[in-house]
Amino acid sequence: MDFSFTIYIVLIPLFAFLVNGLLGNKIKDSVSGYLATFALGVSTLLSYFTAYHYFFNVGKVDGIYQKITAFNTTWVNFTDKLHIDLGVLIDPISVMMLVVITTVSLLVHIYSLGYMKGDEGFTKFFAFLSLFTFSMLGLVVATNIFQMYMFWELVGLSSYLLIGYYYTKPSAVAAAKKAFIVTRFADLGFLIGILFLSYTTGTFDFITLNEGASAFAQAAPLGFMGLSVLTWSLILIFIGGAGKSAMFPLHIWLPDAMEGPTPVSALIHAATMVVAGVYLVARLFPLFSAVDAIALEIVAIVGALSSIFAAIIACTQIDIKRVLAFSTMSQIGYMMLALGVSGMEEEGTGFMGSMFHLFTHAMFKALLFLGAGSIIHAVHSNKLSDMGNLRKYMPITHITFLIACFAIAGIPPFAGFFSKDEILVAAMAHNPIYFWIEWIVAGLTAFYMFRLYFGIFWANDKKHEHAHESPFSMTLPLIILAIAASLVGFIPFNELVTSDGKILDIHIHWDIAIPSIAVGIVGIIVAFIFYKKENSWPSKMVKIFGRFYTHALNKFYFDEIYMFVTKKIIFKRFSTPIAWFDRNVVDATMDGVATVTNYFSEKIKGIQSGQLQQYVMASITAVLIIVFIFNYLIS
Repeated sequence: MDFSFTIYIVLIPLFAFLVNGLLGNKIKDSVSGYLATFALGVSTLLSYFTAYHYFFNVGKVDGIYQKITAFNTTWVNFTDKLHIDLGVLIDPISVMMLVVITTVSLLVHIYSLGYMKGDEGFTKFFAFLSLFTFSMLGLVVATNIFQMYMFWELVGLSSYLLIGYYYTKPSAVAAAKKAFIVTRFADLGFLIGILFLSYTTGTFDFITLNEGASAFAQAAPLGFMGLSVLTWSLILIFIGGAGKSAMFPLHIWLPDAMEGPTPVSALIHAATMVVAGVYLVARLFPLFSAVDAIALEIVAIVGALSSIFAAIIACTQIDIKRVLAFSTMSQIGYMMLALGVSGMEEEGTGFMGSMFHLFTHAMFKALLFLGAGSIIHAVHSNKLSDMGNLRKYMPITHITFLIACFAIAGIPPFAGFFSKDEILVAAMAHNPIYFWIEWIVAGLTAFYMFRLYFGIFWANDKKHEHAHESPFSMTLPLIILAIAASLVGFIPFNELVTSDGKILDIHIHWDIAIPSIAVGIVGIIVAFIFYKKENSWPSKMVKIFGRFYTHALNKFYFDEIYMFVTKKIIFKRFSTPIAWFDRNVVDATMDGVATVTNYFSEKIKGIQSGQLQQYVMASITAVLIIVFIFNYLIS
């Protein structure tokens, strides 16, 4: 089957962006919104058509899913082997991501028709959404790592525009700059890693890199600290992924990114942009598996630290979007850990579990963010203290939010249980320490999510005069995502998305699953006791944990640490002396040269007077002097 049509999945959102971006002032808001939504609808249908035919008709040959280059054109030629192409790569993880991105983006577009209604920048908002979707789709279908990097940076630009959408708010502007700058530092590592990788292997192409992973790893020369250049290149590339996925310690931009409109949070910070780092590691996974084991161990350690660090902070936050932001960081930590503890072929449970959790997480986390948007739309506040008793006013939001909480808490038969179970199995097989860390995280996740649920929908008998259920354009995506969060766990991912394209033999490990379910139920019970009705238990626990609670509430002061390092050390100790040297040495030297030049020019500029008689006199004088000297020398 010819998959060349898949290029239109990427290009159609670009068309919507160009129309809304260039003609935004000439078309009605409703037209721009419906245009962008219709465009995404077409891309979504094409993505589902592609997934159906790839997974169930033509993708598998001799029991292995093939990598298909559906479209390719050479953009820049360096050598016969090293060139930058632009194309579309079809394989299990790219097809899965096409489904995830287009599905969530379409639902966010539909939701935004109601949520953003009446906003001054309605058309601009939909233009930005289309640009972001185009960028993300281009990233996941990239045939080579340089194409991925170009779209990676375009995703960064799109997120900057969406986070800073409310540009009249200083906090939104600061959040957009923070996200952009932090991810740029990480992307520097990504770019250096790409240069090392291409120098070592002589190619940017993903298929060539992954199929020749073992040969490249064996031929790679030694680099720094006994690790090969190839290993260092992958570690540097992972730094880029860690920044984009808000992994510890490059996580500080994610909570502030909630300043953007809530639909943006659902699209960028739940299902697409923040999982780009996970996708990056998965795309190069055969290469990661072939080089020194330290590369994947770093991925696992960062994932484990990020998941428990974010889960602890989420237990203390009172802004519901920030709770979900740290929850996202924690769940992505799960995915990174799963990749870090995985191997290839029969040892690929972690890889499959990571991709499975990426898929299920997209559904229930998008549902949570859109549910939060529905709640904020009703009470006009992000603060948990301003909520309570909303189940009576918002029945659809209430039920769908509850389903999402069960899914993320890993309670069967909801989606999160199945994907999280595979990650815990892989963690236990690799290192029990990782398992116990994630087991604790599972309990904390259930606690903070049901703390949120009870605090929003129960907690007290507060009356809300203006609270009401959201319009149909907002509740329809909630219902669809709730159905997905309930059912997608039953998809046989082990037959569709694996590390080597073959079917992976798995089953539920009840010795792992039962403790996981139990700790989740304990977390729910504790949240029920603390937050179902107002009582003194939360304040008692605050006193018991004391300073640790204060540290967690303030995100362990990482923002302050970064600001101290930036202002007091980098700016004061390094930048200030460098600036002094630049002004007083470099600039002074150049100014001195200019001053001397000006001085002499002032002295001799009279020579160029423009008076003919003066030039004749000078010429005659010069001739007489020359004749006099010549005669003198002759005599």
